[in-house]
Amino acid sequence: MGITLAAGAALPMAAQAASSVAVYGIVDVAIDHVSSLDAGGASVTRMPGLSGSTPSRLGFRGREDLGNGLNVSFALEMGFGPDTGTLNQGGRGFGRQSWVGLGGRWGTVSLGRQYTLIGTATSAADFVGPATHSIAALDSYFPNARADNSIAWRGKFGGFTVGALYSLGRDAVNAGPSPAGTNCPGEGVTDKRACRAWSAVLRYDDKRWGAAIATDVNRGGPGAFGGLRSDMLDRRVAVSGYAQFDKLRVGLGLVRRDNGASALTPRSDIWTLSGSYAFTPQFTLTAQVLRYDLKASADSARLLILRGNYALSKRTSLYTSVARIDNEGNASFSVSSGQSGANSARGGRQNGLTVGVVHQF
Repeated sequence: MGITLAAGAALPMAAQAASSVAVYGIVDVAIDHVSSLDAGGASVTRMPGLSGSTPSRLGFRGREDLGNGLNVSFALEMGFGPDTGTLNQGGRGFGRQSWVGLGGRWGTVSLGRQYTLIGTATSAADFVGPATHSIAALDSYFPNARADNSIAWRGKFGGFTVGALYSLGRDAVNAGPSPAGTNCPGEGVTDKRACRAWSAVLRYDDKRWGAAIATDVNRGGPGAFGGLRSDMLDRRVAVSGYAQFDKLRVGLGLVRRDNGASALTPRSDIWTLSGSYAFTPQFTLTAQVLRYDLKASADSARLLILRGNYALSKRTSLYTSVARIDNEGNASFSVSSGQSGANSARGGRQNGLTVGVVHQF
């Protein structure tokens, strides 16, 4: 929900098109406890700055009707850590989104910093979302799947959602090493392949079920994290589906990754099985099981998540989430993605507990 402001109110009505700007945001603050940080059993209790049940943000979106079925739209959205008030996404002013687009019956073409399209597929079957306990613990790319310097087309035709995106330089700000930065600006003249990226999605939604498939492909470049060069591809393909049964919703998803910078074990899979049940209009319980498997390796992990959400109003909710991760081989994933620096020992186990409040405006 946002505050809508009329634009150009002082202009004569005949000289202006209908337009509006909305201010919106989310403030989500949590306390996160993580056990077994190392072989000695150390633990930490903290207030994460990246995510509780969903990342905090402040945004502006607008739309102007140009007539003849055309419109212009834009979004400016910044992410921030409510624990300290600092900006996320490497300190960018509008690090979550910054784009303007032209739309019509054929869809919308937009340019700027934008979400890639793989999230459109994973969200179909992932009811936990970008929370502290989520798929982000196994692959931090998902809550940060955005591309600088990109042009995208998105369209919705009946029950189908389709789209494609291409980036000339996917990450112009070095935000890391951290989940939000990969140090690959691109747009150079010496290597025209460096840091290019592309994405595509096809999704179908009905009243009772839906399915989606999407891909994100990233090229590397000089200084890119993980040693990804411009002649290498880091590709993710996501397939998912869900079904709705009255108050129960279930979803199944698979993300396959082929990382060209990993010569010995480039392929990995993440399976997700999700379920959500609305006991009352106010209280919803969500459960998720995730399995990470690094091919040609003994490294794997299993993540179990249970979250309860109680709505105090349409805009404010209380939530709690418990989770457990079991690493195998040399895997050392943390149960929590809410803040960096809480990985387990190799092959170790962790338990996590998060309690928080979220308000949307």
